[in-house]
Amino acid sequence: MLKSILILLVALALAPVATYAQDVAAPTVTAAPTVTNTQAGHEYSPLVEKTVNYKNWTLNDLKDDKPVDLRSLIQGKKLVMVVYFAPWCANWRHEAPVAARLYEKYKDQGFSVIGVSEYGSRDDVSKYFGPTGPPYTVVSESESKEERDKTPHFGYRQATGDTRKWGSPWNIFLEPASLSKTADVLTEKAWVVNGELIEADVDKFIADRLKASSASVIIPCKE
Repeated sequence: MLKSILILLVALALAPVATYAQDVAAPTVTAAPTVTNTQAGHEYSPLVEKTVNYKNWTLNDLKDDKPVDLRSLIQGKKLVMVVYFAPWCANWRHEAPVAARLYEKYKDQGFSVIGVSEYGSRDDVSKYFGPTGPPYTVVSESESKEERDKTPHFGYRQATGDTRKWGSPWNIFLEPASLSKTADVLTEKAWVVNGELIEADVDKFIADRLKASSASVIIPCKE
């Protein structure tokens, strides 16, 4: 009898310890972070190389509403950033000053920026940039939200894993020297940013690419 009582007392004493052990032994499993890092209203995303099958296009220039061809715009450039944006998008408004700074910093070294407006009227785009207009060429691909699923922009985002609803901004970097000179598809792979630029990373990427491009140019000897 005494032995049974002692066993019962020991079991009661150990019960809270066992319960606590179970509580602390089950760690909380957190999901892996998404590609886009949302913080303080921003949607920063890393620069990554993706298969995109990016095609040449002809779209109307915001300045004079006349068609311009992408190949003609990038001719003579070493590196071009094409940024797709919606004029009403807050994340584009966060990125716009970054794109302008990078353009001003590297434009004399062969870098260019081309803006492609989406899901907003030409008037809205013009109002956004103000009376002085954009610092670089801007063209229009679509003018209403209803066109979203029909745009090449939407297709490119699907191909590169961008799960955002509007995908503004969306950035792609092109190196003209390596693009097809005649085919509809300019390049199979390209470096893209599925969200806002991380300025320091992209600044370094541009500087490195321009340096590499300059180093590959052979200057003939003068007699």
